[in-house]
Amino acid sequence: MDAPKSSPPAEVKLHFLDYWRIIRIRKTVILAVFLLVLFTTTAITFLLPESYMSMVRIAVEKNTSDITPLGFAQTAQQYDPYFITTEFEKIRSKTVLYRVIEEMGLLEVWKERFGQELKPVEAFEILKGSTDVRQTRNTSLIEIRVYSSAKEQPAKEAADIANKIAEVYRDTRLELQTNRTSQGIKALTQELQKQDEAVKLAQVRVDELKKEYNISDYSADGAPSALLEPETVRRLEAERVPLQASYVGISQLYQQLMELKERSGSELRKAILNANPDAELGTLLQTLWTTETSLARMRVTVGVEHPDFRSLAAVQADLDQKVEDRIEGILKGLEVRVNAFKAQLEHMDMAVSDAKKRETEMTALYRDYFLAKRDLENKQKIRDAILLRQLQETVDLQIPRSAIVEITDKAEPSLRPVRPNIPVNIALGVIVGLVVGIGLAFFIEYLDTSVKTIDDVERALGAPVLGVIPQNVGSLLEEGPESPHAEAYRVLRTNLIFSRKRDDATTLTVVSGGAGEGKSTTIFNLASVFATNDQRVLLVDSDLRRPSLHKILKVSNSVGLTNYLLGQSKLEEVVQTTSLPTLHFLPSGKLPSSSLGILNSPQMKEFIQDVKRRYDFVFFDSPPIMGVSDASVLASMVDLTLLVIQYRKYPQAMTLRAKQMVEKVGGTLLGMVLNNINISQDSYYYYYSGYYYDYYSKRDDDEPGGKNNGDQKKPASAASRGSGAELKKKY
Repeated sequence: MDAPKSSPPAEVKLHFLDYWRIIRIRKTVILAVFLLVLFTTTAITFLLPESYMSMVRIAVEKNTSDITPLGFAQTAQQYDPYFITTEFEKIRSKTVLYRVIEEMGLLEVWKERFGQELKPVEAFEILKGSTDVRQTRNTSLIEIRVYSSAKEQPAKEAADIANKIAEVYRDTRLELQTNRTSQGIKALTQELQKQDEAVKLAQVRVDELKKEYNISDYSADGAPSALLEPETVRRLEAERVPLQASYVGISQLYQQLMELKERSGSELRKAILNANPDAELGTLLQTLWTTETSLARMRVTVGVEHPDFRSLAAVQADLDQKVEDRIEGILKGLEVRVNAFKAQLEHMDMAVSDAKKRETEMTALYRDYFLAKRDLENKQKIRDAILLRQLQETVDLQIPRSAIVEITDKAEPSLRPVRPNIPVNIALGVIVGLVVGIGLAFFIEYLDTSVKTIDDVERALGAPVLGVIPQNVGSLLEEGPESPHAEAYRVLRTNLIFSRKRDDATTLTVVSGGAGEGKSTTIFNLASVFATNDQRVLLVDSDLRRPSLHKILKVSNSVGLTNYLLGQSKLEEVVQTTSLPTLHFLPSGKLPSSSLGILNSPQMKEFIQDVKRRYDFVFFDSPPIMGVSDASVLASMVDLTLLVIQYRKYPQAMTLRAKQMVEKVGGTLLGMVLNNINISQDSYYYYYSGYYYDYYSKRDDDEPGGKNNGDQKKPASAASRGSGAELKKKY
């Protein structure tokens, strides 16, 4: 028969009630851890010595002076996010605390307290452990807290140490800043002396070169002046530039006037007075123009032959000649001026060229002097800068720096101890105990891979759970059919019948992965429930190695199944009856060592077919399937197999392996039975079994005399009053 295919496991989503279930189940662990932590915390709290705390508050700033230093403008300080935390470490540093130990004589004080001589490093660790430095919220103030548990005046000791730490820290910072500034001034002084020597040597070099080259570059007031050669070049160049401009202007004028003369004398006469004004030429031209006007008038009135006309014409000719002569003289004068300017410009060019040549020669000759002079100027600038900085630092050193560390609130002896804080410690013990206990419970639950819920079984094995059996279930023959436990087996019987695929599937065995999971009790009570329902049932103890059903029925196991299979007895001789007429029992019998595999035999198959015809149902007890092969053999021979799983005992992997072994041998695994459920601890299973108790207890209370009117038959009720040991041979 093919094994049924299991569907893939669904995603697990935990509900709040699942967490609450874990807490209820593991409440013993949680309570134990909680009480342990609480008692330990309380005991330690009351055993700790009382400790007093005193606090001094200080305001800390960067290394600034009370007033602005000389030569510096007032600027805002740059924000440093690590400044305060850095100062925390400085306060608790060895530089500060060692000095506190020395000035307060704590080695001697603590020697008497601890009864032994302490090393400085040990005293430092004690003082550091007793000191707490923190920042006042939303401020830049620092709180120095010191704790003391001295036998005498601990509050005063804490206050004295706190104040001393603040004072030593302040003095240390001031001394450190003063030492740094003094060292800086000393270094500046040494460097200034070096620069003075360098300036003196450079000045001597400049004086020697100036004397060697006969250079005089200082005026009467001692200020430096330019050398002669560059000054000569600049002066000559200044004279040459306007001379060249004059020459260009007059030469252009002369050239244009000569061009007008060549083209037309009348145009020259019109332009020359504007280009080169001349009073005499102007008078001549005016007289000429007047004479020409009169001559033109007389030409009309008296004629050209008139003596006056001829006389005036002679005057006009004379004036015209004078104008021509005057213009020619002006042009000759312009020519002379042009030549004079040209000669002067050529001379000036030669003078400038000679001066530049002289300057170049002298510059090459004076190069060493100029380099020495520039080196002297640089050294003087450096010396002046160092001198100014030395003056600034010297003055700044004298300025007070009380703003670096300001003690705003001095420490005072506290009135009551701050440690131990009993309410807080106990509250923390309660919280920590609960957290650790619950955490440990969930951790144990995480490590526990055993079966916990029906969902765990069905999700891991892919098969249904047919029944849930409560804890501490005994024999139903002793408890009676109206026992609350009996209802759990009746539910199992109902689910089993409706889960069958065939009506003729009447043989059933119960297997488990490991020993002690309740197979024998389950198969016995299940058979009892079937027999109580007027069905003929045979219960076979087929656990040949460790039989237990005969102990429940309190009968002998001397003869039984093994005797029948070996042919030593007939079936009628080994089957026994019980207090239930419809329930018969077949013990296992004694198993010879030579017949260990007797269940895997044709006789066993024939036996199963035979009892199947005689009884309505046949139930077989079996050993654990993981350790003995008999269980696998039985699972392959019978019609149905139930897998019993004890609650929270074996890992799920073991149960899964048991299911796989049943399917591997061809057995039909009908479902699982969860056994030994603690209903009182796990409310998850209350809806499966817990309500039976309420239901039956109410019925017993309602019926007169405490008797019930159930539909169970009287023989079964009588059996509940008996011991269950009234057994006899059937035949």
